[in-house]
Amino acid sequence: MSGAAIKAEGLVKRYVTWARRGFFRKEKQIVEALKGVSFDVVWGEVFGLLGPNGAGKTTTVKIISTLLLPDDGNAWVAGYSVLDNPVEVRDRIGVVLSVERGFFWKLTGRENLRYFAMLRGLRGPELERRIDEVLETVGLKQLKGADKLYEEYSLGMKARLALARAMLHDPPILILDEPTLGLDPPSAREMRELLVRMARREGKAVMVTTHNMFEAEMICDRVAIISEGRIAAIGTVLELKKLVAGEVPVVVKFSGMLGDSLSRVEERLKHRLEISKLHVSETDGGFTARILVEAGLEERVVARTIDILTGMGFSVLRVEVAEPSLEDVFIAVTRRGGQGASKDD
Repeated sequence: MSGAAIKAEGLVKRYVTWARRGFFRKEKQIVEALKGVSFDVVWGEVFGLLGPNGAGKTTTVKIISTLLLPDDGNAWVAGYSVLDNPVEVRDRIGVVLSVERGFFWKLTGRENLRYFAMLRGLRGPELERRIDEVLETVGLKQLKGADKLYEEYSLGMKARLALARAMLHDPPILILDEPTLGLDPPSAREMRELLVRMARREGKAVMVTTHNMFEAEMICDRVAIISEGRIAAIGTVLELKKLVAGEVPVVVKFSGMLGDSLSRVEERLKHRLEISKLHVSETDGGFTARILVEAGLEERVVARTIDILTGMGFSVLRVEVAEPSLEDVFIAVTRRGGQGASKDD
């Protein structure tokens, strides 16, 4: 196929909200969720759209899926405009926005797929053949889940069935919002392998949104990071890592009683270290602080971080100076804000 599988140009979306002022008054507010988002997805690639909560990922996906209309800009899917040709767009995409919505709990997986296949116009032997194909592709036949009631499905099986439903009409483009959210490690790995296989071997365009930096780094050919309604950076993982080439990630693992919220610990570290590119997360058996440090200042920052954490009552378990990761890029570009950072900047 020629041309871009998905092309978004200048997408703008505004929402009207109401802020309460006292008990009886409210004030109208306009929230700009998207502020001119542009990118493209090519055939045969897995494209990742990353961003913090509220950055505009789901809004972007819903516009491309024709579930929302943009206030400005346009998007084209397989050459068809989401504004002018929504029916043609829907015929060419398979969308998974939630793994649990829309299924009938008292029907089996196969019966659910039969219902949705009929809505797609499939009938007779072709319908049954296609259902068997997608069930095998997503691994539900192997798990003997095809003829099990949906209410008995695990979350991993629900995710597989949701993908099977999206694939019933064999769309050339798949759009998935957090496809491995809540899955156990084996199920998440199988889902990632399936998405890569569909892009590499079948030439489909696969677009995913995710918070999982490790996952994006593993499967995505290119990544766009969206922050505050704008694309902050876009390119291959290797190209994006060059954006933080002058900075070194310092990883500090520590444990102890959390007397305050994790975000307060993060803010105190930022304030005391005078560093904004810092993120604290909870990990198995403790916590991890990942700090982007200007090259040459690692030793000083490590010593200062240990002093601060021990002063807060934590025990420092391990310190690493690592190679830049996609998470470091994410922290860097979402902290600095602005717009238009890319591989060409």
